[in-house]
Amino acid sequence: MAIVLTMLLLGAILGFVGAGGSGFIIAILTLVFKIPIHTALATSLTAMAFTSLSGAFSHYREGNISIKAGLLVGGFGAIGALIGSKIAAFIPTNEMHYLTGGMLFLSAILLILRLLLLKNKDGEDKKWSINSAQIMKAACLGMITGILSGTFGIGSTPFIQLGLLTFLGLTLRQSIGTTMLVIVPIAVGGGVGFSTEGFLDVTLLIQVLIGTMLGAYIGAKFTNLVPKVVLKAAMILTPITSGLILMF
Repeated sequence: MAIVLTMLLLGAILGFVGAGGSGFIIAILTLVFKIPIHTALATSLTAMAFTSLSGAFSHYREGNISIKAGLLVGGFGAIGALIGSKIAAFIPTNEMHYLTGGMLFLSAILLILRLLLLKNKDGEDKKWSINSAQIMKAACLGMITGILSGTFGIGSTPFIQLGLLTFLGLTLRQSIGTTMLVIVPIAVGGGVGFSTEGFLDVTLLIQVLIGTMLGAYIGAKFTNLVPKVVLKAAMILTPITSGLILMF
């Protein structure tokens, strides 16, 4: 019950400010509840499959998703996440804390790049066509982001979004929506990999999901009360704070 209530509060805060939460979930589970880092990574990554699914459906209804690009990148990403979860099993616990924290700092830097430098780089939605060059680009993007997600248990959202923008030429709006679709198979692939390694605690996963999904739903109702500058700051500070907790 303590984990459910803590995740409920955390989910409400994250839903309120519109920030991601995989890093915070990992940090709280390891620091407060003394959950082993590999189990925390497995829980966070698997939980994203459920939370991202609802987000992907919402973006699909709004017409923000390039289905072909999302399925291709996500399919290769699932393979990469499965490989990444196997890599994670060989990384010692102490080193994993520092590596995951470092990845969260890098995520914050990429978020700043996306928020500040790419905010005006949008246009009319493009119809993404499949050809050999695009398939190769999608495969590379999916494998790289999948391995990062599977190894460090994070969503790799800024990595995926920037890849969709620069490598595949999607608009900013399409990249945001398509990223939600890409994360679903990546989270599933990573979750399966961690499960086969014995790191996935189903009971803990259920507790985290109940708390964060209910909390995020409640918190999102109040998002419009927050100035945009606060939301942007929260998106950047969330991975930075999580990284500091994990590293220190």
